[in-house]
Amino acid sequence: MSSTLIASNRGPVSFILSDDGALTMRRGGGGLVSGLSEVARGDDHLWICAALSDGDRSAVRLAPEGRIDRAGYDTGPVRMLDIAPAVFHRAYNAVANSTLWFVSHLLYNTPFAPTFDTRFHREWESYREYNGAFALALAEEAAHGAKVMIQDYHLTLAPAMLRVDRPDLRVAHFSHTPWAPPEYFSLLPDGIAAEILQGVLGADHAGFLTDRWAAAFMDCCEAVLDARVDRAAKTVEFEGRLTRIGVHALGVDGDALVARAFEPDVESHMLAIKEQVGDRRLIVRIDRTELSKNIVRGMLAYREFLAEHPEWHGKVVHLAFAYPSRHDLPEYREYTAAVQRCAKEIEDEYATDDWDPLILNMQDDYPRSLAAYRMADVLLVNPIRDGMNLVAKEGPILSPRCVLVLSREAGAAAELGADSLLVNPYDVSGTAAALHEGLVMPDKERAERCTRLRRAATAMPPEMWFADQLAALT
Repeated sequence: MSSTLIASNRGPVSFILSDDGALTMRRGGGGLVSGLSEVARGDDHLWICAALSDGDRSAVRLAPEGRIDRAGYDTGPVRMLDIAPAVFHRAYNAVANSTLWFVSHLLYNTPFAPTFDTRFHREWESYREYNGAFALALAEEAAHGAKVMIQDYHLTLAPAMLRVDRPDLRVAHFSHTPWAPPEYFSLLPDGIAAEILQGVLGADHAGFLTDRWAAAFMDCCEAVLDARVDRAAKTVEFEGRLTRIGVHALGVDGDALVARAFEPDVESHMLAIKEQVGDRRLIVRIDRTELSKNIVRGMLAYREFLAEHPEWHGKVVHLAFAYPSRHDLPEYREYTAAVQRCAKEIEDEYATDDWDPLILNMQDDYPRSLAAYRMADVLLVNPIRDGMNLVAKEGPILSPRCVLVLSREAGAAAELGADSLLVNPYDVSGTAAALHEGLVMPDKERAERCTRLRRAATAMPPEMWFADQLAALT
């Protein structure tokens, strides 16, 4: 039995199944995993996650009771749940990523979507079943009075489900995404909107990355549930239970990041990039091809920058890392294709025999990303909406001369906005102007801003962030 448990859809590792049946383990992806991996390896901790792929499911079946660490892997205590693929697909793709993600990031093209019909309500039953599998596993594994940290929009129902079977536990839920305001959250069917809020309120503590997202959650509780909200005390009272609302702004372990960024594989990538771009200035972006990341408008801004400033032709390169994401969903496949089309149009319009104005990389490569950070003159982070965005925090730690062009709709803007060039993510011309301002900014101002950005980015590293939430459960 464990005294501290973490529950999340994605775990700290994943497995690739080769044609000959061999399993290869690799680090799990995403900001949540980056934030939790190092703090969750203690013997008294247990991380419960879902098997996401055929490789993961093969690993689970070879592990005693799904405990990956007991099958000889150096993972720290990890239990993977082999949820039926059809249930997982409906819960993860149809509900979590195609509905809840779209609501929280305000992504719907509302003349056409969403449509909540009979099919959706069947998919919602799978989301309930998926949350129930996590609640059951947590109930089985938790010691009496244990602290349980349930993560993100995939598991909004699990806190209330767990509360029914294990009222002795201290439960926290943390949202790594934004939270939608009531007028947008209410796109959801009334009963489902209420069920989500009641699910999170099953926790003793509901955590958010910024005051803005916490306030939106409290607004939804008041508007949808008619709950009693005390904004000064940050509490929500509903049906006789009190849930405390916390704000925990996840940061970066600067020392660990710097140490990793100076290892030999990163140095070799720096040499390769240097060969590609020469002495030209670098505008860098590092993202997954998610609709919320706004990559196409970022490229259009770079295109407008080149049109407005011919003096930079041949002197600057936009190095864009756009790693594929959620290709099970047609919207994401189409968006990835749009990114590729936009990059090709810029190349066709501006490239010369000795200058590639834009280099697009679409193969996930963490060491190469670290190399790009170190070489960046301008880092472009322009999401439509983001819970935090750790890219905005990592870049200034690794590049002492980096100017951060940052969307005002990223959660990171609350901490980093004063020393960034803030942009409206929909304003292509404004973003183009910010790119130019970043390139011509004097060295002294760059360095001073970067110093302050590094200080803010490392203010709450993952270990402190995690401890802060555990303390809130005491």
